[in-house]
Amino acid sequence: MKKIVLSPNPYRDRGLALTYAARDMLVRDGHEVVISPAFVDVPADSPMQPLRRAAADAALIITFGGDGTMLHVARQVLALDVPMLGVNVGTKGFMASVEPENLELVRRAAAGEYRQSRRMMLSVTLNRSGTDILCDHALNDAVVKSDINCVDLTVLSDGEDIARFSGDGVICATPTGSTAYSMSAGGPIVEPEAQNIVVTPICDHSMSARSFVLSPERKLTIRHRHRDMRRVFLSVDGSEAVELRPGDEVNVRKSANTLVLADLGGESFYNAALGKLAAR
Repeated sequence: MKKIVLSPNPYRDRGLALTYAARDMLVRDGHEVVISPAFVDVPADSPMQPLRRAAADAALIITFGGDGTMLHVARQVLALDVPMLGVNVGTKGFMASVEPENLELVRRAAAGEYRQSRRMMLSVTLNRSGTDILCDHALNDAVVKSDINCVDLTVLSDGEDIARFSGDGVICATPTGSTAYSMSAGGPIVEPEAQNIVVTPICDHSMSARSFVLSPERKLTIRHRHRDMRRVFLSVDGSEAVELRPGDEVNVRKSANTLVLADLGGESFYNAALGKLAAR
């Protein structure tokens, strides 16, 4: 018997209909099933469990939502190395690969009939006056962005200037995150199991501005030049933004943590990505 954690986004899986349907299937197959909702606190008297506690000895986590739900859950179970499978109740679902009409596929995943797809993550730190005041990890991206004004940014790779941007900001993305905000800003699509850091300017004023696809061994530093009290913020995987102060540096490098996705061997990444993009 395996312990399977179901983590639904209750704002997507209304009434937890899909979650309960999956639970019933898996219980019939003899698995222990625990429900740990994302984005909400679990009451002390609830039969449900907080996600981090439930996932500690789980064989598989199945999310019900979109890619945002998977990002949230991945950050909650960081370093536990538990494989994840996403049932897509969102929009595009580049990571959440099981569609609701194919819900029975969760039985295959629970039985271990999948390939591990290991995804690179980024370590993101905000350094202020020589001290790291924020340390986080990104599965998709770290974004340094203005509120409404044009800002000047410099990106350094291992201490060497590689780009100067004057625009809305800059995105540092993983290959998994290359199909998210980076792609919308004109960045390249990178196959998700690759090992790269993608640097993409956002609405840069220079016609010569381009994305960079860098080695995962690089350490990136992002600096900005404050002028006219213009505000600049850092957000990691869409989390609550932190405002930067004069002299702050954002450092981005490959994380020691990875995410393991349960790949059921359906469509290739290329066909799936092209199909989802064509449906926009």
